[in-house]
Amino acid sequence: MAEPDLVEQARRLFAGRVEFLRSAPALSFLPDPDAPELAFAGRSNVGKSSLLNALTGRKSIARTSVTPGRTQELNFFEVGEPTLLRLVDMPGYGYAKAPLKVVEAWKRLVRDYLRGRVVLKRTLVLIDSRHGVKDVDREMMKMLDESAVGYRLVLTKADKIKASELDKVIAETQIEARKHPAAFPVVHVTSSEKGMGIAELRAAVLEDALIS
Repeated sequence: MAEPDLVEQARRLFAGRVEFLRSAPALSFLPDPDAPELAFAGRSNVGKSSLLNALTGRKSIARTSVTPGRTQELNFFEVGEPTLLRLVDMPGYGYAKAPLKVVEAWKRLVRDYLRGRVVLKRTLVLIDSRHGVKDVDREMMKMLDESAVGYRLVLTKADKIKASELDKVIAETQIEARKHPAAFPVVHVTSSEKGMGIAELRAAVLEDALIS
């Protein structure tokens, strides 16, 4: 459970300046590494844009699209005045209709970013509560393990399933987390629509950003 002071500090931070900075289709377009970064990864249609909007208290800071797989670049958002941290919206993975060349390009960009970005403090891997951890999620987690990038598992759309089913998914996700050396042991449970777990996740993001 997050400390109340940290929850309030995070609430105030995200209630302030949050601005889109730039999109990076390649590493040469990355911003200068002068602020801590927290990356968000997840399967296409996992609710990543909705979660980013909920975290920042904005309606459309991250575009939500009816077409999964729309995010094909690394999208950077600055938080704080002056900038205290950056949120990085990574390309969605596991979208079957994307051409193979595009998928390979996404993978290369993400892998290179994860392995070489010194200011990357933590990655948040989003898992749809209705489906649990899938093989494509395990592939992403393996990439993070190999890159030695610590990550948190975040269940999304927790309001869309029954409480008993949610408990089962949480337990299964915790078991999965223990199999991965770079996974954080705590599983976050969220609903962007209902606001469930958002304040705690916001606090966790701030806490990760402040890691020296």
